[in-house]
Amino acid sequence: MSVFVYYMTRPKNELTKAGSNRNCRQDDNRLNQERGTIKMIIREVTQTDANQLVELHKQLDEETKFMLFEPDERENNETRQSKIISSILESNNSNIFLAVKNNRVVGHLTVIGGHTKRISHRAYIVIGILKEFSSKGVGYELFNAMENWRLTTGIKRLELTVMTNNEIGIKLYKKAGFEVEGIKKNSIIIGDRYIDEYYMAKVY
Repeated sequence: MSVFVYYMTRPKNELTKAGSNRNCRQDDNRLNQERGTIKMIIREVTQTDANQLVELHKQLDEETKFMLFEPDERENNETRQSKIISSILESNNSNIFLAVKNNRVVGHLTVIGGHTKRISHRAYIVIGILKEFSSKGVGYELFNAMENWRLTTGIKRLELTVMTNNEIGIKLYKKAGFEVEGIKKNSIIIGDRYIDEYYMAKVY
């Protein structure tokens, strides 16, 4: 299945305005209603997405073992998520990209930039896509949107970790240009089983 994508971006200095948040939501509605060929919208996060991100993380924790948290272990709510989004919007090297279908957030790619000068050129990647939309090209489109944004930043190194048994994730990351740099032995414990993780990175 191919995914038809419409990319939406916004200037950072406009995102803190409530009106801009509403406009982004209105654009989601318009695109879903008027463009029959558009199946998925890839866009940057706004403050109005806080509740949907909480629900997305909750569902991801329930339906996959490849996330960090066990079901109901993640301490998150709309207020806390809103603060995280505010911090992201104020940053020059962090961002959240969302995959949206019919006004529902079905995936995210979060970029967490280094907070000190010596590591401000690097960023850590976290990605999660609902099982229903996995292996349909959504992850790759999220990476494409992130790469376009990265060109406007000083980021020269992207990093992530992935469980060594996550074949779908590893395939996606390699397709996006990431390489394995090392292994974290017994990095994750699921039930009574220890699982290794790969260190992966992409350097520009």
